Order: sequence, then structure tokens, then C-alpha cells
Amino acid sequence: MDSSPCSFASVLLKWFEENGRELPWRETKDPYAIWLSEVILQQTRIQQGWAYWERFMQHFPRVEDLAAATEDEVMRLWQGLGYYSRARNLHTAARQIVERGGFPQTFEEIKQLKGVGDYTAAAIGSIAFGLPVAVVDGNVYRVLARHFGIETPINSTEGKKLFATLAQELLPKSQPSEFNQAMMDFGAIQCAPQSPRCLLCPLAETCEALRTDRVEELPVKLKTVKVKTRRLTYVYVRYQGETALHRREAGDIWQGLWEPLLVSDSPQPSNVNLPFSVEGTLTLLRKDVKHVLTHRILLTDFYLFECKEKPTLPVGYQWIPESELENYAVPRLIELLWEVVASPVSHFTI
Repeated sequence: MDSSPCSFASVLLKWFEENGRELPWRETKDPYAIWLSEVILQQTRIQQGWAYWERFMQHFPRVEDLAAATEDEVMRLWQGLGYYSRARNLHTAARQIVERGGFPQTFEEIKQLKGVGDYTAAAIGSIAFGLPVAVVDGNVYRVLARHFGIETPINSTEGKKLFATLAQELLPKSQPSEFNQAMMDFGAIQCAPQSPRCLLCPLAETCEALRTDRVEELPVKLKTVKVKTRRLTYVYVRYQGETALHRREAGDIWQGLWEPLLVSDSPQPSNVNLPFSVEGTLTLLRKDVKHVLTHRILLTDFYLFECKEKPTLPVGYQWIPESELENYAVPRLIELLWEVVASPVSHFTI
């Protein structure tokens, strides 16, 4: 079988025509809807992201609506998706688009939007405007590394240049949208990370990894980030139907989201030392709740402190009616605390 760029593209496009995923953001050329889907689907499975995309499109059908929203409204709608900087960047970029009078239509101008890198700009540009720019993401790295037997690490400077150049060479200039989407779907469905469908693959005859029995070894990725463990201790302070909340500041995880009283944040376990002296009942709700982020593992203890008198809260904390908690955007870990506080299961009084 011919392994030329033209043949590779034609085989891939034929596969996509028969096997491509039907997704709502593929039924439009609206750059706002396409951009929204690309941002939501970063680090997110399509099944989960689909519901969020529909929710955002319902609440903010136009980029002007998103730009006019408050940060709290955006973060609340994003809650549960994680990687919250994406939501902040999305909000900032919406305002950039409105300020410039419309969605940018060139690759370089699209890249000027907050939070938009080469991949997202290429996806938006090719799908919405037909720009002949190849996308390169995890799926593309995997397909190209396996098919062409490339052992250069995908997260090295050399590897990034090599794969970007190869993807661009393979891209048919007349069908950039279809080719880019074909590469995404082929990597997700056919050439999957685990258990790829090699026996039924239309590119099997020209796949170097299959020929040399290296499918499981490719692509190669350098291990560069050490995962650290961080221990948190939260106390849900309750007094006559109110609780204490604090908005997290910039420079750490969950920027802009809300949290209850944080009494300890360290690599090692520590005692519960409340920042006020009032009588009350301290109850352990959950211990060592594990929550995994990209570069760290969180082990969290949850407590409930029911006050007999109203304490003065530390700077930055405020009293919030418990009935209004759903109006405050919180990380998934804190959602779990809300669920535990509301549940009737037995706890341990300290």
C-alpha cells in the first residue's frame, strides 16, 4: 500500500466519512460554538464535556452574552469540570472578542485570545474558517508516532517541531477541517491509547509500529513532573443556618473558587487548630479523602464545627446562608464536603 502523504490523508478521510463522531458543535461553522467546545474538551472526555457545552450554549448563546456575565456566573456553570483557569481564560477571551468587534479569522489573531494555543487556534481556524493549519494533540501524536515509527519524545522541543511539521505536510489544503477532525477521531476511536483496533485498521499495511511490534511503546513521552502529595484540613463552620466561606486568591489551585475554613495546608498531617475561641462541637466527617489533580495528590480531612455563639472569622472569610451555597462556585472536592454535611450518616465527635 502507498504510504505517501496523499494516500495517508485519503485513507484517513474515507475512514472519517464512515466512522466520524456526530457531535453538535460539528453541525455549525459558528466560531464561538466551536471555540467553546474546544476549550471545554481540553482534559475532558466528550461524554462529560457535551453536557457542559450545551449548558453554556443555553446560558450564553452568543459570545456577547458570555462576555457580559460575571466571573461567578461563569465559574458556577463550569463547576465540576476542573482546570478552572480554562473558565477564567474563556471569560477573558470572550471580552477580547467583543472588544475587537468579532471573532478573529486568522491563525495568528485567534492565538492572541487568552488561553488559546496552537492546537486550539488550528482547530478553530480550520473548522470555522477553512484555514489550512494542522492540529497536533495527544491523538495526533499517537497516530503519527505509531504509523511512522517515530521514537522522538512528544514532549521534547525536537518532538513538538517534528510532529507539527509532519502533520502540516500530511494536511490536504482543500480539506483542513475534515482532515483535522479525522485525525482527532481516528486517534480516539481506532488508534486508541489502550487496545487499539490494529487488526481492523485501514492503515495497518503501512503502520511501522504494527510491523515492528511497537504499538504499545509509542508514542514516547519523557517523565518530567514529580507528583507531590498535599494534605488539607477543612472545617465546615455552622452557626444558626450560616457557614463561613472564603474565595481563593490567585497563584494556587482553584483560583477564584470558594472554600470553607481551611485550617491546615501542608505535606504532613496536623492537628485541628481553630482560629477563634468559642464553644462548640467539632465532628470528624471524613478522613484522608483522596483527590487527584494533574501534578499533585490531595489528602483531605473534613470536619464540622457547630458553634454555640457566633465567632469572628479570619480576614477574607464571610458568613453565607447555607440555603445559598449552591450560588457559589466550588471545586469538586468541596462539593463532596457539602454532600457529607447534608447526609444523615453517622460521624465521629472529637
